[in-house]
Amino acid sequence: MDEPIVVGIDIGTTKVCTLVARVEGEQNLRILGVGIEPSQGIRKGAVVDLGAASTAIARSIEKAQRTSGLEITSALVSLAGSHVASVNSRGVVGISGGIIDQEDIARALESAQAIAIPHNRQIIHVIQRGFVVDGQDGIRNPLGMHGYRLEVEAHIITAAESTVENIRQCVEAAGVQVSHFVLNPLASGEVVLTETERQMGVVVCDIGGGTTDLAIYIDGDVWHTMVLALGGNHITSDIAHGLRLPLPQAEEVKKQYGHAIESEVSEDEILTLRTFGQEHPVQVSRRELAHIIEARVEEIFLFVLEEIKRSGYDGLLPAGMVLTGGTSLLPGIRTLASSVLGLPVRVAKPENLVGLTDQLQSPAYSTSVGLLHWALLLSEAAPTPRKHTPFRGGGINTETLKNFLRRLLP
Repeated sequence: MDEPIVVGIDIGTTKVCTLVARVEGEQNLRILGVGIEPSQGIRKGAVVDLGAASTAIARSIEKAQRTSGLEITSALVSLAGSHVASVNSRGVVGISGGIIDQEDIARALESAQAIAIPHNRQIIHVIQRGFVVDGQDGIRNPLGMHGYRLEVEAHIITAAESTVENIRQCVEAAGVQVSHFVLNPLASGEVVLTETERQMGVVVCDIGGGTTDLAIYIDGDVWHTMVLALGGNHITSDIAHGLRLPLPQAEEVKKQYGHAIESEVSEDEILTLRTFGQEHPVQVSRRELAHIIEARVEEIFLFVLEEIKRSGYDGLLPAGMVLTGGTSLLPGIRTLASSVLGLPVRVAKPENLVGLTDQLQSPAYSTSVGLLHWALLLSEAAPTPRKHTPFRGGGINTETLKNFLRRLLP
């Protein structure tokens, strides 16, 4: 059992998924334990019922422990919700020895964090976007270079402290310590993006039940992140209101018969449904269902387009969008997204998985699997991380450090 064990807990609006994996060889993960439980007490990424959320998380963890035969003591936990915000910042330090070492890079990143943050918010990620040494920009890794002045451009992601602490409390109630929080689209990006897409310019769009999570990657780094409080549950709610159905039945109808483009559905297709106030089942056109879905999906992508334009990077995304999350399984959604955004779009899911992977090969589990990849990066770069302290990088393999710098966590 020398090989390290990594654990990720994806706490979503619709499900809680706990994964346990063993690291084998060079960056290979074998899934040992899976615990999937319907989510309770979570709405739009935030805890609304502490007891219900704690119970759902505890059940998910218990299932993963049972299937893996291992006790879970700490884990990486996903984070989403409209309370998440991001800002780009710049830090500058002088180089005393003339050669840049890891301590100088850490000081530059700390300098970038010296921004005015409201007392009720906390920093979740500090991700470097690039370095400038003595006025020369475009430097990816300055370690070992000669210079006297080091600047870093950093992308800083913050979240509401109360929301983060509520999630931490729910996880710790199950006897598990939170080693780090990871923003949903950054976790998803680890498993759905190719290196070429990261370099060219791409936006990851993870549409879950309660939120739509965005991350823009350019030149291999994260340049912008955003969480919208819209998701698949809004589509379900529209179906429930439009066709007068209970929410559980509306969700089933969406999964079985839903389509994101009305014009692609035949007028002859009829569904038989039992609606409110009707003694006998009534017949509903599938095209009417698609009409309801298309309106909401189009609205979601119009908000996404607005956010991409607001970031200022809309002209820097030749690789287009990679769509993932449970709602991306909706037929026709890729075509509609491409039409609204004017970008190439592909739907992606976790691939090359080993072990207990039957349920996980779906876009709905991109964040869950991505958390394990983050845990892998952290375990490689900091074998003995200090709890709640920024990553310093003491005694780290240089090659590992180069790979890890772009995904720096506080």
